[in-house]
Amino acid sequence: MALTLYYHPLSSYCWKALIALYEADIAFTPKVVDLGDPDSRGAFQAVWPLAKFPVLRDEGRGQTVPESTIVIEYLAQTYPAAAGLIPPDPELAWQTRLRDRLYDNYIHNPLQQVVADRLRPRDQRDPLGVENARNLIRQGYGVAAAPMAAGGWAMGERFTLADCAALPALFYANYAEPLAGWPDLAAYLERLKARPSIARVLREAEPFLRYFPLKDG
Repeated sequence: MALTLYYHPLSSYCWKALIALYEADIAFTPKVVDLGDPDSRGAFQAVWPLAKFPVLRDEGRGQTVPESTIVIEYLAQTYPAAAGLIPPDPELAWQTRLRDRLYDNYIHNPLQQVVADRLRPRDQRDPLGVENARNLIRQGYGVAAAPMAAGGWAMGERFTLADCAALPALFYANYAEPLAGWPDLAAYLERLKARPSIARVLREAEPFLRYFPLKDG
């Protein structure tokens, strides 16, 4: 098979790429990477030296494509079934990319700061840094919630890159900063979870979710 995705089922950014692949029904070989295993990590570094997933390897085109947003952009450009993930209209396209950045930079990334802090020894934790990250998540929620009042997807009727970014950001951030105060965003998350491509990602991740540091509060 020409496409191989190097990923881990618990990784939030890997979810983003998986959603796009499943949404477009693109065949690929899944390659689970265990960064804690020297052999698995070494084999992955031979593909992508930075050893940060997800990474898509396209043997047919001789391309190695890292970073979740770039993976989806690549799929949209090279696979007709995925073209709709980036709207053809330039105005809608840049707005889609903006919302992708909003979810990644103002919800997803600060959430990872909270998770990373939980994994530290207690005497090395950073309460102020965690609170700043939580504040950023709340600000991100406020901006992301506004267009969801009308229902639908991040860009209205079309499911796009922005929705691929929204699911992992909202799903995991909900453990750190519950969505109860943003009912439109909470309802959007439920719509996302019901979509077949996303339901498949969540189903495959279920055995690993017990390892998520914030799962039990």
